[in-house]
Amino acid sequence: MRTEDDPLWYKDAVFYELHVKAYSDSNADGIGDFPGLLTKLDYLHELGVDCLWLLPMYPSPFRDDGYDIADYYSIHQNYGTMEDFRRFLEAAHARGMRVIIELVVNHTSDQHPWFQEARRSRESPLRDWYVWSDTDDRYKEARIIFLDTEKSNWAWDPVSKAYYWHRFFSHQPDLNFDNPAVREEIWKVMDYWLRMGADGFRVDAVPYLIEREGTSCENLVETHDVLRFLRRRLDENHANKVLLAEANQWPADVRPYFGEGNEFHMAFHFPIMPRIFMAVQLEDRKPIVEIMERTPPIPESCQWAIFLRNHDELTLEMVTDEERDYMYDEYAKDPKGRINLGIRRRLASLMGNVRRRVELLNSLLFSLPGTPVIYYGDEIGMGENIYLGDRNGVRTPMQWGGGWNAGFSTADPEQLYLPIISNPVYGYAAVNVESQRRSEDSLLSWMKEIIRLRRSSRVFGRGSLEFLNPENHRVLAYIRRWEDETVLVVTNLSRSAQAVELDLRPFRGAIPIEMFGRNAFPRIGERPYPLTLAPYHFFWFQLRRL
Repeated sequence: MRTEDDPLWYKDAVFYELHVKAYSDSNADGIGDFPGLLTKLDYLHELGVDCLWLLPMYPSPFRDDGYDIADYYSIHQNYGTMEDFRRFLEAAHARGMRVIIELVVNHTSDQHPWFQEARRSRESPLRDWYVWSDTDDRYKEARIIFLDTEKSNWAWDPVSKAYYWHRFFSHQPDLNFDNPAVREEIWKVMDYWLRMGADGFRVDAVPYLIEREGTSCENLVETHDVLRFLRRRLDENHANKVLLAEANQWPADVRPYFGEGNEFHMAFHFPIMPRIFMAVQLEDRKPIVEIMERTPPIPESCQWAIFLRNHDELTLEMVTDEERDYMYDEYAKDPKGRINLGIRRRLASLMGNVRRRVELLNSLLFSLPGTPVIYYGDEIGMGENIYLGDRNGVRTPMQWGGGWNAGFSTADPEQLYLPIISNPVYGYAAVNVESQRRSEDSLLSWMKEIIRLRRSSRVFGRGSLEFLNPENHRVLAYIRRWEDETVLVVTNLSRSAQAVELDLRPFRGAIPIEMFGRNAFPRIGERPYPLTLAPYHFFWFQLRRL
């Protein structure tokens, strides 16, 4: 089904997000590294993922977990050498896996040599690489993103005696993309890693690249000039690479970032994620159906990326105030679980460690339109530590086994970059890869099976979506179609058994084949099609005309 030179490979892929420092430590310094990650590639291949997304791996002061980059052309020494990275990349490619890396270009670290030179003198050639002002009253319409820590989008620089603009932390000055030299330099960064073998980039914070007075400084028309420039250079120089946009906006506002197929290949669909959680808690399909119906069509070559959890908080920016209060009340009763406008918890704990609920959410992740992105550790049901600062609670070491340091490192426990989860429910003694590999009934084994099914058909990555509207609002049902294949997905969002009747008359004569067990259900006729679903149960049916 898949070919190495398919330019649309990302539509059928399963992505897996990981932090190098969190995965496997090869040299006993308490920090994961590329040699350690290389030893885990067979596990990832066995899991069935197609593309690894690596969080920032560049030199950094680590005041924002590496998103404050001090050098775009190197590897942080904690993670190994450039040669270690090349070996890892070659080994991943040898297993048929692609690798995308972070392109954090809205801002740099204030320790980056570019900024240090820019602040030194107003006459510096690099001065105009950043956004400066003599006052802090410009761009007043722009919201403050990190409300918990920042009071302004301007920061005073005592060296240059001027204010500099930052949309995120004050130690992350924004680059000035009105400057052609900045655009050219960012292309050089991209070209450098692509020539080394990277398969693309997840591009951070794309709505904020340009500033204009009297606007929110988000989603500006001029931003797309920058993006089309970078995409054009990419297409002219490299084949079958991918650009994935992080734009935490409403779907209609994200739509322009695809352009006419000449900006981003992919973009995260942020609003669907909290609404999946809402639908399960409310036992009502309405939140999911409404947001998907508000999602505009995108160019044929483009794709949404969907996820349940990632390295950041479960963001509640793209919900109403009422919906946000509801999510806090249901999923973050302990205020320590909240940060900014979000919830810093992992999938399994959000689902109360109820296996059926975890499976239910994954079934939606793998069957709704878009490319699914798994966050490392969620495939085994890892938990979080909300008592760690910032968003570190969901960035703890991968739990490989029940022994020393969960098999992550042979260092003394005190040396680890973060403590391993050790509580009785989610701790490494109870939740780890080694024990789950031994059981055919484990969450890990189940995840391998659903990934295999997702990858067995292009209907999930490329097919159309059509919602059915049964009277029972606790049941979500939809049709996915691609070429001559049709799949019916039926999901019980409720904690109790549910009966439903579906209008399947357009498919009369077809036989539903349940995809997990390959069992045939009764042929579809003229009458409403009855199904009974156990609590949090779902069906994937291939509709076969025999």
